[in-house]
Amino acid sequence: MAVVAGKPSSEATPEPGQKRSGDSRPRRALTIGAVAKILGQEFVDISISKIRYLEDQKLLAPRRTAGGYRLYSQADVERLRAILRMQRDEFLPLRVIRQELATGDFTGRRPSGESQKRRAASVGERVTTFNQEELLDQAGVAESFLRELQDFGIVTGNRTDGRVTYDETDLEIVRAAAELSKFGVAGRNLRVFRTSADREAALLEQLLGAQLRSRSQARRREAVENLESLAAVCGHLKHLLLVRDLRRLKSAAE
Repeated sequence: MAVVAGKPSSEATPEPGQKRSGDSRPRRALTIGAVAKILGQEFVDISISKIRYLEDQKLLAPRRTAGGYRLYSQADVERLRAILRMQRDEFLPLRVIRQELATGDFTGRRPSGESQKRRAASVGERVTTFNQEELLDQAGVAESFLRELQDFGIVTGNRTDGRVTYDETDLEIVRAAAELSKFGVAGRNLRVFRTSADREAALLEQLLGAQLRSRSQARRREAVENLESLAAVCGHLKHLLLVRDLRRLKSAAE
C-alpha cells in the first residue's frame, strides 16, 4: 500500500476545492504509486520512474508535501493521461507534446491538424539550437558526460563554420542518457541504441531514398511525411518488442 507522510494513500490529504463524482466530499490527492496503478489499466508500460522522468522534463508539476512526497490532483492525472496518449497514439516527441499542452485543451483530444503538422516537421526541422554551454545547463549534466556521449556517437551536434550547435532532439537524448546513467548505464552501453537507430535509418533510406531525392517538390514533401510516419511505426514496434521481452523477464523471475 502506498504511503504518504506516514499515512496510507486512502487517507491522503484531500485536494482543496475538488470533489468526487456524485459525492459532496473533496477528491483525495494521489501518491505517485496510486497514479501508476490507475493509469496502468490503460498504459501497460507506465511506471513510477517514467512518471518521474516526465516530471523532470517539466511536463508535470505535482505539489509536494513538507516531507517531499509528491501528491497528484485529478487534473495532474488527466494531464499525464493526455501525455501518454500523445506518445502512444500520435508518436509525438516531447517538444511537440509541450506545445500541445500549452494550448490548455488536451483532454479527450484527437490528433489535430496542427499537431500533425508539427509531427511531420519534427524530422526535418531544427526549431531551437543551443551551444554547448546552453545544452549542459538545460540538461543538467557535466561537460565530461557530454564528451563521453560524443565519443560513442550518441550525440554529434551540427558543426558549421567551426561552431558546434545542438538541437532539441540532442537535448532530449542527453536527458534520457542522464536518466539511464542513474542506473549505471554508461556511454559505451548506449551504442546498442545507436546501432539500432542506424539500421532503422538505413532501412528507411532504402524505402524512401529515391523519393526524398526526387526533383518533384510534391514527391519530396510526401516522402518526408511518409518518413515521419514510418519512423513512428518503427519506434512503436521496437517499444512493443521491448515490452514483450520485459514481460518474459518478469515471468521468469516470479
